[in-house]
Amino acid sequence: MINVTETAASKISELLVEEGRIGAGLRVFVQGGGCSGFQYGLMIDEGDGNSDADQVFEVNGVKLLVDPISLRYLSGAEVDFVDNNMGGGFTIKNPNAKSTCGCGSSFSA
Repeated sequence: MINVTETAASKISELLVEEGRIGAGLRVFVQGGGCSGFQYGLMIDEGDGNSDADQVFEVNGVKLLVDPISLRYLSGAEVDFVDNNMGGGFTIKNPNAKSTCGCGSSFSA
């Protein structure tokens, strides 16, 4: 399972309303790249999770869609939204990452 903090869920819901995509979900995925070997990806997904491959989680009122390969790397992870004086953005706290890069957007497993 992947957790979404209340702060991140609120921001995701706000973005879905702004984009006029109410009912859509957030696809969370891992792909090769970044300075540590893997990088995280987040995108709004209109899919209803009916793909046999996707796992769908409902967390704090937000629908998450995760493909099985990404789920292996993200099981137990947490999506958060951090807002500071440098701007705001989504972060992923991943207990499966053996190391992360300085920017926090890539990791090694």
